[in-house]
Amino acid sequence: MTQKQRRFRFCGDLDCPDWVLAEISVLAKIYEKILKLTSDAKLESGDVKATIAVLDFIFSSAAKHNVDGESLSSELQQLGLPKEHATGLCRSYEEKQSSLQESLRACSLRLSQLDSVSWRVDYTLSSSELRDVGEPLVHLLLRLRGGTTVAAVPVAVSADKFRVLLAELKQAQALMQTLL
Repeated sequence: MTQKQRRFRFCGDLDCPDWVLAEISVLAKIYEKILKLTSDAKLESGDVKATIAVLDFIFSSAAKHNVDGESLSSELQQLGLPKEHATGLCRSYEEKQSSLQESLRACSLRLSQLDSVSWRVDYTLSSSELRDVGEPLVHLLLRLRGGTTVAAVPVAVSADKFRVLLAELKQAQALMQTLL
């Protein structure tokens, strides 16, 4: 018999990853340790790293899936985090949710920036090597900027594939303009 999976909105309506489940108890302990932290500072570095990783996952995933603070608090309690800890975390999350989402948007789905495009079309009239000739071949040289480096990416496509690429790029450009 298979165990029924619970779905959590902050996980994209999927089951919570096992590593998050394992770290929830550490997260609960951290709250207890914080009270003593100023006096004895015996928080182990592994605990700190685990706490940061689990908080990063929870907050980033919740923001990515646009989960409200109340739902997130409820789901964290389902995972075993005490109510007072979940409430405190979610209060902070709600205060910073929109700025976190903006930050995630700014750094996600980043592709290299297109610096320039050069192109040429080759059209073979006859060849002793090829049976079929007469189909143009489009050669593109894309210069992509990623940070401080520029990479040249050569691409060769048939005329038909180039037409499809051009049409899709126009559609994407129109969609981007409606979003801006």
